[in-house]
Amino acid sequence: MPKLIRLYIVNVAIGFALAVVFVAALIALDVAGLRGLILGSDMGWLAALMMVMFNGIVFAGVQFAIAVARMAERDDGPRGGRPAPAMRPEPVPVPVPAAAPRRRAVLPPRR
Repeated sequence: MPKLIRLYIVNVAIGFALAVVFVAALIALDVAGLRGLILGSDMGWLAALMMVMFNGIVFAGVQFAIAVARMAERDDGPRGGRPAPAMRPEPVPVPVPAAAPRRRAVLPPRR
């Protein structure tokens, strides 16, 4: 089996195991009254299964993303050297041609 497929299957299994533990903790601690809702209904097993599946999808995706991110190679390139020289701002003259002055029309006074 290719290494990437094996990595994916292992991390998905870890994610679903975490989801089972998470849902069991939610039910055991009776968060938001979930234990009463699940154990008091004849279809409570379906609710618990749906919580495990949906949380499993999320936890598996996060677990796989973390595993892929940890595979990145370290950047152990050369370090040190001299620091870059400090930059000082200097004004730069920009020539702008002057426009010809506009003449205003002189209107006669109103009466």
